[in-house]
Amino acid sequence: MIISVVVPGNNSIGGNSHSPLALFSYIYGTLACIKIADIMEEIIIRKAMPEDLPVLLLAEQELINAERPFDPTLVPGEFYYYDLEEMIESEDAEVLIATWDGLFAGCGHASIRPGKPYNNFDRQAFLGFMYVVPEHRGKDIIQRIIGELKKWTEKKGLDEIRLQVYADNIAAIKAYEKVGFEKLLIDMRLK
Repeated sequence: MIISVVVPGNNSIGGNSHSPLALFSYIYGTLACIKIADIMEEIIIRKAMPEDLPVLLLAEQELINAERPFDPTLVPGEFYYYDLEEMIESEDAEVLIATWDGLFAGCGHASIRPGKPYNNFDRQAFLGFMYVVPEHRGKDIIQRIIGELKKWTEKKGLDEIRLQVYADNIAAIKAYEKVGFEKLLIDMRLK
């Protein structure tokens, strides 16, 4: 069951601190960032670059593993929700990365999708790939990513923003409601 939500008028959660992503994040951050001693625990939200693809692909697998308990229809093994390489390069998508003290802390994306013939809008922004590394949850990282994605959607002339979240993912629902999302539709399945 999936709930679709919408911001009127205008976290996926998973993994553990000993995951491959946490290790990769440490290595990635150590190699890619020069740490300055007096800039501690700074959250930076930035556009993803092609060289970020390895850490993003690991984050996607962590996200999928976190969503498995909510969706018994997910196939076993590795698969991908998104073509992240294409999304990073696309003018119709924005992939963002959050870093905390120079280390990967989370990500999210927005993409432009057409409205349905029965909607009162032609295009909408669809948010997804919302992931925060477990040790950085509760630090408003998803809220900051969504804030930056909202700015991107405004620049693109979009005022309809939607996302999907599993109905039983209460923590993610609360995080989305905190930034103004409202429940709109429940997608149900017959067992």
